[in-house]
Amino acid sequence: MNEQELYTHLQQGDSQALAYVMEVYGKTVLATCYKFLLNTQDAEDIAQEVFIEVYQSAKGFRGDAKLSTWIYRIAVSKCLDELKKRKRQKRISSIGKLLHLDEVAEWLSGGKAADADLQTQENMIQVQKALDKLPDNQRIAFTLSKIDGYTHAEIAEILQVSRYLQLL
Repeated sequence: MNEQELYTHLQQGDSQALAYVMEVYGKTVLATCYKFLLNTQDAEDIAQEVFIEVYQSAKGFRGDAKLSTWIYRIAVSKCLDELKKRKRQKRISSIGKLLHLDEVAEWLSGGKAADADLQTQENMIQVQKALDKLPDNQRIAFTLSKIDGYTHAEIAEILQVSRYLQLL
């Protein structure tokens, strides 16, 4: 099956075409994911997400690039998203530890449910009170950086200030 026929079958939702794509590109995608994530299980999970994305978005694929290039772009994008997610979770966790609020850190990073314990709610109120004491620009910058994961340059653009201005 040539690449154009493969595009057509994928765009029609042909699951056999997807199986063929997975067979041909599976090892390459997995290797690419592993290079980014350095964890076999995470790489396998993201590789599966890549092929789900290939199947779901095949109708929108115009064929401007080679199929392998398109699949590689999806793989890299998914890996970068996963790394950003990890970085955000790590930042959120470090906030709680910095403020000696391990329960809050665990809750914020998805470790336990918010209603699992009333102490967590109490700690969240304390964190919010501490954040409320900061000047608006520092509170917003802190939230954008430590919770939302934005870079200093992105925060400066959002707040329309010089990125060299000390916000944190």
